Amino acid sequence: MGEQIPEGKEENVNNLSFDNRIPLEDLKNAVEAVKAELAKVIIGQQNFIELLIVSLLVDGHVLIEGVPGIAKTITAKLFAKTLKTDFSRIQFTPDLMPSDILGTSIFNVKSSEFEFKKGPIFSNIILIDEINRAPAKTQAAMFETMEERQVTMDGITYPMDEPFIVLATQNPIEQEGTYALPEAQLDRFLFKIKVDYPSLDEEVKIIQTHHERKGSKAQTLIKDVLTPKQLIDFKSKIQDVIVEEKIIKYIADIITKTRNHPHLYLGGSPRASIATLNASKAFAAINGRDFVVPEDIKRALVPVLNHRVILTPEREMEGMTSESVINMIIESVEIPR
Repeated sequence: MGEQIPEGKEENVNNLSFDNRIPLEDLKNAVEAVKAELAKVIIGQQNFIELLIVSLLVDGHVLIEGVPGIAKTITAKLFAKTLKTDFSRIQFTPDLMPSDILGTSIFNVKSSEFEFKKGPIFSNIILIDEINRAPAKTQAAMFETMEERQVTMDGITYPMDEPFIVLATQNPIEQEGTYALPEAQLDRFLFKIKVDYPSLDEEVKIIQTHHERKGSKAQTLIKDVLTPKQLIDFKSKIQDVIVEEKIIKYIADIITKTRNHPHLYLGGSPRASIATLNASKAFAAINGRDFVVPEDIKRALVPVLNHRVILTPEREMEGMTSESVINMIIESVEIPR
């Protein structure tokens, strides 16, 4: 089906008429329902919200970066409320210890045995506020949990319940008292989403909406519209989305180019290729298509690579950004026909 799309017309692919081999109507409707609920409170941020939905559908963790006060935390909290799942928020601080997150063994006097008391990480959607404020030891405690979706304590492994997704925020401006996330941990995040200031029109609407709420809490306006059972069904459908060989090569060409680009000190790993593939399948599915087109790949590449590539010191001093280099690479690779 992808071969019938003329070059340069990928952006119109969602307007084409075609018969899907996978029933995607329920998935598309559920995504629209989540967006509609969040629109009751969150003004703008459509890109942010769509990336959160995609990350949930492909079991990917998200790093959210932006200055304070632009609704990073509230968007993540309200997004969790649209799902009929458990939610946990952890505020990272310099004195936070691994046991404060994972849990600890406590001696039970009655049974004369140690019992494991689970920490706040044992939930479905975890919001970690200011992840770069905790020391390296605490950040390292997250490695196994994020990658393996389990916690090992005293030789016993405790699996996490599905779904399990970590949404972590960080402030790019204030660096005092923060600990930079190591590359190995950054690579565990599917996306790095950079949240910008709203436009003037959006700012006016934000103020107006807040005024009209008359002090009522945002959380009370949001209903859950998606169940874990539906989520499992949608995830299996996304796995069946068709990806042609030329599309796979297109992903590989772009990721490989990041590894030998003169402006980059570090390029994307094979994990970046797989993350791009998974995200592009989800983008196709939520747009009602059971096949991936190059536009889905382009849509996924910047948030997938943002935190995985490192600029050379010279380019960084010149004020160049990782996004500009990624877009430069995308433009240099021929789109498959």
